[in-house]
Order: sequence, then C-alpha cells, then structure tokens
Amino acid sequence: MGWHVTVTNTLMTGAQTTEPGDMGGRLKAAGLRPTRQRLHLGELLFRKGDRHVTAEMLHEEAVSSGERVSLATVYNTLHQFCAAGLLRELAIEGSKAYFDTNTSNHNHFYLEKENQLIDIAGDTIRVAGVPTPPEGTIISHIDVVIRLVSK
Repeated sequence: MGWHVTVTNTLMTGAQTTEPGDMGGRLKAAGLRPTRQRLHLGELLFRKGDRHVTAEMLHEEAVSSGERVSLATVYNTLHQFCAAGLLRELAIEGSKAYFDTNTSNHNHFYLEKENQLIDIAGDTIRVAGVPTPPEGTIISHIDVVIRLVSK
C-alpha cells in the first residue's frame, strides 16, 4: 500500500493567551489538579501566546519571578502538560527537548546557532513515502524540523 501524506498546518491565528485567573480552569479542563506550582508555571507558559521553551528556560523564568521550584518539578510539570494535551514536546538533537504551546499540527524551522524554533505557517510541507504503521496503530502527526544556518 503506497502512502502520500499531506501534512496540514493549521497555524493558530492570534496567539492563545491565558488571562490571570484562567489557568486554574484550563488545568481542570485538562484533568490536572491546579497546584500552586502548576498554576505559576502555566501562567508563565501561556500568558504571552505561542512560544517554544526548554525546561531550563522555564525554570529560569520561574525562579526570576520569585517561584521556588526545582528543575525536576519543571520537567515533571511540562510532561504532565504534554500528556494532558496542553503542550507538544519536540526533541531536537536527541537530548534537547522544546515544549510548544501551539498544539496544532504544524512544523518548524530550527535556527541551529541561536537554538531557536520558529513555526512554519500554512500548508507548505508535503510528506511522501510514509511507511504503513504497525498493526493496531495510526499516524497521529508528523513533525518536520528544517534546520537553518547562516549563509
């Protein structure tokens, strides 16, 4: 069976922000208990709209804002948010993970020297030749990361 997969990118128009006080409802709707640390980390993640962060970046933001939180707690919270559908995790260079607040099906440019991800807008990526998935599974999405370097 031949595959021709078109990856559609539904880039969100208008950043999805969280107003102060809305995070508790968002966590409850995702099936998560709104603990003080989850609320604070969620506010930091979602108050500015779509963004890409590492656990280390978010930890630094949390500590700078006065929140006493360990890096392990930040990692655990990010993974809980992913499992609840609030974030997408993107593995870059094996051990480096970025967390994307835009959970729509979209792809990325990666600026290697700057360690920065940029969303690719629109239906610009076409993927052909995708193998048939194993029995009992379906493809949920395909992540394409296009690496960029300066000329």
